Amino acid sequence: MNRTTAYATTTGLALPKQPAAGAREACAPLPSPVVRDLRDRAGRSPHALLFGPHDLVVITGLPGSGKSTLMRRAVRGRRIDSQDTRDRWDRGTPSWLPYAIYRPLVRLAHYAGLRRALRTGEGVVVHDCGTQAWVRAWLAREARRRGGTLHLLLLDVTPEQALAGQRARGRGVSRYAFLRHRHAAARLVHRAERGDLPRGCGAAILLDRAAANTLRRIGFTG
Repeated sequence: MNRTTAYATTTGLALPKQPAAGAREACAPLPSPVVRDLRDRAGRSPHALLFGPHDLVVITGLPGSGKSTLMRRAVRGRRIDSQDTRDRWDRGTPSWLPYAIYRPLVRLAHYAGLRRALRTGEGVVVHDCGTQAWVRAWLAREARRRGGTLHLLLLDVTPEQALAGQRARGRGVSRYAFLRHRHAAARLVHRAERGDLPRGCGAAILLDRAAANTLRRIGFTG
């Protein structure tokens, strides 16, 4: 894994483009993924992350890790956050109606919005809970089709920090769901630490809470 301090004092980090395989090169070995570890820098990490104009960026981490907060504060460009979709549905439904009743409709609306955003061909930042591997496979195919790269931004926070984040926002998940998310997030982080990213992911960035709080811009060049 590429874990250096070369970017510790920079204000921005431009991610190198991973070459996409053309039709005749589909069976050729893909380039090794690029992994940047911005953890354990006590806030001395980039203030900006810049990606290619056709890249796709997935922000993943535990519920309560700060994905939606980071997206609202830092993303410049198109962002698709399932939390935004849920908030819109929550405002339009009676308070007595349990979320579990209309959750399938919220998910359907979220993925429909994601599909519309992808069809623009522009760079998109996507919220992902980390437990739906088929979503990353879909985004990887789309990134290859448009000649871009799929990047993972992994928010690596402790379970205690995530639970505190859930309490702060006044919304949590069940113990079973949290354990499921915890196992999925741990697998992703460990794979990234080994440089073994999910198929189709060209690059990843590991962030702890301090690095996420330091970020002020996540955007696209061009």
